[in-house]
Amino acid sequence: MVMSSQSRAESFVEASMNTGIGFVVSATIWPAVAMMYGLPYSLSVNLGITSIFTVTSLLRSYIVRRFFATNLHRVAVRLAGRITRCL
Repeated sequence: MVMSSQSRAESFVEASMNTGIGFVVSATIWPAVAMMYGLPYSLSVNLGITSIFTVTSLLRSYIVRRFFATNLHRVAVRLAGRITRCL
């Protein structure tokens, strides 16, 4: 089986799409969550808080994707070797 790794641009696009969808979901459900917990709600606060978490999520997703793109194969081979030795 031939494994291909994602380019940096592909990782960024995928992480951006995933995070963008998360932004829309979060901004949509926040008013209901605020109401359930009796928190004050305003659109500007909602968008501000959601934006902070969105940027954090984008960076986290990109870093994790790049880590796995560069290290997953190496780690998997090492782990498989250890498991084989234990059997």
